[in-house]
Amino acid sequence: MMEEEGEPLTGGDGLTGGDGLTGAGVILIPKLPHVEFSLECRDLIGSGRDRKPNALVQVAVIDPREQYLVSHACTEIVEGSRDPLFLTGVTFPPEYPASPETLVKLTVYDVRDKARDNSSFLGSATFSVSDLLRSKDDQLTLNLRSSDGVLAVGTVLVSRVNMGEMEEGDVDHITADVQQAQKCTLVCESSQATPNDKDNSPLTGAVFKNPVCKVYKFQTVDSKWMLVREQMEECTLSFSIPRQLLHLYIQEDMRRIQELRDLGELSPHWDNLRKEVIGRYGQVIAAYQETLAELNKITGPSFKPSCSKAQRYLEFIPINLHTQRMRVTCPRQTDAFYDVITVGAPAAHFQGFKGGGLQRLLSRHEAEKKSFSTAYQCIYYSPEHTAKAQEVLHSVGHLQPLISGLADQLLQAAQQHSMAGLREALKTLAGKTEQFVHALKDELVKSALLALHAAQPSYVTKNQNQTLPGHQGHSHQDHPSPSQRGQQGQSPPQNPGHSPGQPSATDSPVVVCNNVDGGSQTAPIREDGQTPLKRQDSIPCHKEYDEEEWDRVWADVAKSLNCVIAMVDKLQEQEPISNNQEQPIPKQVLADVITSHNPEGDWREQLCPLVVRLKECVAEVVVRARRAMTFVLLQEAACSIPQGLFLKQRRDVVFSQALAALACGFVMRLYAGMEDKGFLRQLHLVGLVAQFESLLSTYSEEIGMLEDMEVGISDLHRVAFKITQAKTDDPCDLQPVVIGRREHYTVEVPLPRLAFQMLPHEIKEGKALQVYPVLFNVGINEQQTIADRFGDISLQERINQRNFEILDSYYKSLSDKVPSECLPCFQTRTDLKDLLGTLGQNVVTKKRKNVEILWLAGTICRRLNGIRFTSCKSAKDRTSMSVTLEQCALLRDEHQLNKDYFIRALDCMRREGCRIENVQKNIKCRKYAFNMLQLMAFPKIYRPPEGTYGKVDS
Repeated sequence: MMEEEGEPLTGGDGLTGGDGLTGAGVILIPKLPHVEFSLECRDLIGSGRDRKPNALVQVAVIDPREQYLVSHACTEIVEGSRDPLFLTGVTFPPEYPASPETLVKLTVYDVRDKARDNSSFLGSATFSVSDLLRSKDDQLTLNLRSSDGVLAVGTVLVSRVNMGEMEEGDVDHITADVQQAQKCTLVCESSQATPNDKDNSPLTGAVFKNPVCKVYKFQTVDSKWMLVREQMEECTLSFSIPRQLLHLYIQEDMRRIQELRDLGELSPHWDNLRKEVIGRYGQVIAAYQETLAELNKITGPSFKPSCSKAQRYLEFIPINLHTQRMRVTCPRQTDAFYDVITVGAPAAHFQGFKGGGLQRLLSRHEAEKKSFSTAYQCIYYSPEHTAKAQEVLHSVGHLQPLISGLADQLLQAAQQHSMAGLREALKTLAGKTEQFVHALKDELVKSALLALHAAQPSYVTKNQNQTLPGHQGHSHQDHPSPSQRGQQGQSPPQNPGHSPGQPSATDSPVVVCNNVDGGSQTAPIREDGQTPLKRQDSIPCHKEYDEEEWDRVWADVAKSLNCVIAMVDKLQEQEPISNNQEQPIPKQVLADVITSHNPEGDWREQLCPLVVRLKECVAEVVVRARRAMTFVLLQEAACSIPQGLFLKQRRDVVFSQALAALACGFVMRLYAGMEDKGFLRQLHLVGLVAQFESLLSTYSEEIGMLEDMEVGISDLHRVAFKITQAKTDDPCDLQPVVIGRREHYTVEVPLPRLAFQMLPHEIKEGKALQVYPVLFNVGINEQQTIADRFGDISLQERINQRNFEILDSYYKSLSDKVPSECLPCFQTRTDLKDLLGTLGQNVVTKKRKNVEILWLAGTICRRLNGIRFTSCKSAKDRTSMSVTLEQCALLRDEHQLNKDYFIRALDCMRREGCRIENVQKNIKCRKYAFNMLQLMAFPKIYRPPEGTYGKVDS
């Protein structure tokens, strides 16, 4: 293929499809009539007189201005025939930089050994595009000449074809021709879509780039013909999502540093810990800034090739992310299409897998943190408490400016003497204030304030003379920071040999953060069902600290709001009867507040002191809560140094790759379903399932990749989507935008105004749209054979079982909220509940390489209107086998593909389809990275055709 060779004709405004777009970047304008043709040879003379050749035609283009050849296409091999009919077509797409004067050279070879690419030259012929366009009956008959240009070795018939919808007459004609010739598969290839292709919708040009298109004709069970089109594209989100995430990571960590500094004066022990944590955060920020700067320099393709998976500056970029769509046209049937996103397993390849992946590393680290918290005089907080602290920080940071702005709107309505405006502003203000108060109704805030009080210098000073017997002279100042302890030969946080709860005598001075009274108090169960911190494990007790102070400060917010409500009620009473709103006055009216203000004065003057007091109370609560929650996170980070921050970086990397893939899939699914009211209803009522199929083995490095992938896919539960209206229809304004923080991100997907107006009201109002990611893994290679016989496959079993439960739960929720009419119709009528039951049985069955799990999960996903992903290490070899198998299975099950054509269709897609083009794009070689020994361990249906695989660098 021309785009594979990297010659000049393929760059710039060539096959990358840049200048064929309108100003909106979405409508393809043909520069030249779409030219496609088929080839047939007659009376070929083989290299041996009595031997019939195995013929193949290579197609090259000669640019009349530059006068050099560029390889463009290649047919399949037709074995043992002097009159081969090649059913692999050739396409010049509308965006191809050709002119009527462009010359096409056809070269015929006799292939002696497919595996070794051993072939001999038979003859060649040349024609121009204009010759074909002006030819009678759209056909050219050319003589094939030998290398010396003298001897005729046969003829080649070039027939122009129309790859649009076939008429019934065309179907019968093709059937008759093929019955007389070889039974084979028609493949027509292009690097752009056809002018009438629905894949070139007004939305795809902004996010999906550089399409490669292949077209086939396959015979159905009733001897008719279906038209099948593959289209593979890159996605701009491969780079834009990671760039945005890096920017958000940097901002979040810089805010964390500032929050740590805002804790104020701390005892020397805690101050040293703070300095070290800030230093570690600074290192992470510097590394992220360097990576972002390098990413901003990158131009060119919109994907990361598999050969670059371990490059440092590209570690946040998903590997080989592409979309693939199969569109099927059958006589007298509505077109159908099937999408899949292919991407390398989200994993930290640059950091490596010597210690395993995230799932193992996080479990080990969490188990060690309890002992480290004692050794480093930190309070151990569970992951749930740490997440709660981050949630509180986010909530107060988000709600305080909202409350302040709404309070100002209330005063503005009062100044305008608008009771309706006053009531509306008050309603919104009350709602946000109640949300604010509820966010802080947690024992964690109160306990963290006590712990922070104990970490202040005044507390340490007052307790200098209160240390227990046998530990005189020990204080916080006597204990080194985590890095200092490592230098002194004591166990650093990452040391797995440190036994939790077993510090040595020399490492056991009084821990100020423990209960100095030694008492054990039973913590009450909170209303939300979470277990609160135990006093003896978390908070110091100091008699001079007023434990009820936080309750008073927190309650003052609600009291201040009640004062505002009461004043608005009083102002309403002063209005004439005609202006009164028919709303009841609250029963609890603070009469002392009302009577202290002039009832006859200006509304704003009467409300202003109360509103100011509310804002002051909120501000005071925010300061206290922010410092308390920051102190929780300081302790979590302190007892995690340095391993905790390394794990956070690894998790950031894996999540970045996973989110880029998910956003790509969501956008593709949304674009495809814009006119499907049932899909849009399902989208806002329940959300979508995103099913990730993985082919990684549970052996060697790939088990670490799978452990990374498991956490990365699970973290996608923290992601929501929102649909917004784009400012303009320019491609730049149609790029998705990521907002939020590590604990919760939202991806905003802009749509053009006309498309946005078609959406349901709930989506247009900004409702958060949920996605439910599930992961199913079945290893199929030779390493999985070793794991099945001698290793441990419990990770794969646990992943499949856990994610089946998520999928089953999603189906039950969908069944309760969305009628079955909203789901797509399929020819196979198997009930979804039965499919889930069969999947459930398979995930608990002890069977080696049980790929039926993957087939069932994929089928269920499509039946649920979900988003399909397929992954392996690089998304080019095993992934290609899986994608092509799924496509042919869909043609067989949904479109009556003739059973005699199943294997032929499968080989054709693997040999000449989009997936071999993907291999070429990644490693500049048209060979799948398999060898014969490896393939012997593969299930037969996952093995590529002969001659398409070999030893290559992948």
